Amino acid sequence: MKNVIVLFLSLLTLQSCASEINSSKNDKINLPQTDYKNQFDENRKTNVEVAYFASGCFWCVEAIYESVRGVVEVESGYSGGIVKNPTYKQICTGTLKHAESVKVIYDPEKVSFSTLVDVFFNSHDPSTLNRQGPDSGPQYRSIAFYNTDEEKSIINDKIKALKEAKVFSKITTEVKSFEVFYKAEQYHQDYEKKHPNQGYIQAVSIPRLNEFKRKMPEVLK
Repeated sequence: MKNVIVLFLSLLTLQSCASEINSSKNDKINLPQTDYKNQFDENRKTNVEVAYFASGCFWCVEAIYESVRGVVEVESGYSGGIVKNPTYKQICTGTLKHAESVKVIYDPEKVSFSTLVDVFFNSHDPSTLNRQGPDSGPQYRSIAFYNTDEEKSIINDKIKALKEAKVFSKITTEVKSFEVFYKAEQYHQDYEKKHPNQGYIQAVSIPRLNEFKRKMPEVLK
């Protein structure tokens, strides 16, 4: 999603990024599971729920969640900041406190919130502050949003397990109450699917998706 300079820098750093990934973090992270049947109000009229995550470039994250069984739709957008209706150009300044985020619409009878959090931690590096791979800045920070106290507990339990297992040197993920999500410009939606041959997609996004698929094949569509 980057200009030529950023893409060039990303290609130069791919080897070092790959080297860091090829450690214990390269294996699937097994986290404590929660009985999701108790997480949702059975009397709700709708049969879908919504979750929000930020874990780097939303082109990458959108494609990852789109591959998960039980996920109905994923939208790219902005959340966690203070400015209403931000534009991508504003987000790129890194001054709005918003992060590139995704809205995950899912069927709780097919996939639990707990599993979506597993996908979150198995598809990015939560130890890097304000950075994922070649992308740096607060707009690329790691955030797990929650809508209920139950969801907050699930996220915190996963983080506790990660710290106890010492999978990462540290966890920089913010656990944040969800407030508002601003859908990104239309050209960002389904970007990886629409532009599979674009430079950044080839160099960063597709490898990241494939690495996730290798880790968690049991959740794929």
